[in-house]
Amino acid sequence: MLDFLNPVKGFFVTLKQMVHKVDTVYYPEEMRPTAPRFHGRHQLNRWPDGLEKCIGCELCAWACPADAIFVEGADNTEDERFSPGERYGRVYQINYLRCILCGLCVEACPTRALTMTNEYELADDSRESLIWTKEQLVAPLLPGMEAPPHPMRLGDTEVDYYDLGASGVVGAEHDDAGDQDGAER
Repeated sequence: MLDFLNPVKGFFVTLKQMVHKVDTVYYPEEMRPTAPRFHGRHQLNRWPDGLEKCIGCELCAWACPADAIFVEGADNTEDERFSPGERYGRVYQINYLRCILCGLCVEACPTRALTMTNEYELADDSRESLIWTKEQLVAPLLPGMEAPPHPMRLGDTEVDYYDLGASGVVGAEHDDAGDQDGAER
């Protein structure tokens, strides 16, 4: 019955937006905080003793819909141990020209080695610099950590390490790099 008022209602929305104050963002001088679960730059995490959590299983690469991740696993030896498992990620690359920051790689990771930080400034003028390597992605060593390769310090087997993570003893140790480990569970 009042269908003839529908165009007027639409014009009202337009007029309301025309007089609405514009919210200007002065980026990069003023950076707004991101949401706690924001999907930003990736980070490869470490165990509290410094060993890498990545076991080179390549599940993150298989889960990536943009085919942006390349992982090449290698075997750990007793002389050179980089992770508590049998294998570690020898080569790890993320191509941020392809990455859509969807987070499916994080969901696929069985050891929670890969998480996403709140860092979002990834733009660059060089294509080569947007292919990040393992050295750029791995979390920095915190006080009390030892740079790998070294023997396992938190247990005798890889099961001891994974039990620590499952029990919650190993939590968000990498918060200084922006990792939201506890918020993504």
